[in-house]
Amino acid sequence: MIMDKKKFNGVLCGLLTGAVNGLFGGGGGMVVVPLLKNMLGYDEKRAHATAILVIAPVCAASAIIYIINGYFDASVVIPAAIGSVAGGFLGALALNKFPEFIVNAVFIAVMFAAGARLLF
Repeated sequence: MIMDKKKFNGVLCGLLTGAVNGLFGGGGGMVVVPLLKNMLGYDEKRAHATAILVIAPVCAASAIIYIINGYFDASVVIPAAIGSVAGGFLGALALNKFPEFIVNAVFIAVMFAAGARLLF
């Protein structure tokens, strides 16, 4: 069975996202949003919302490997999970409230800040 271009691009987006997330322990969302926009033509809000659903199983798969290899701090898992769920809920509500250019501007600012933080 031959895969159409959109499905092929979706698989490619997934492979790239999973590789980045698995290698760096996160960051797949920062990769998948531009991929969804550029490779699949998604608008800003759709790309961000879809990225969340793409990242969930990627994070679960990566987490299993990290747990097996002991690369996690059990004392922070529950507090961080609670904060992440609350933040995710608030962020998803905010996505609906802001115009696309604001969402894009904030995303760019966060990416630049993360990059700058890694440099310094």
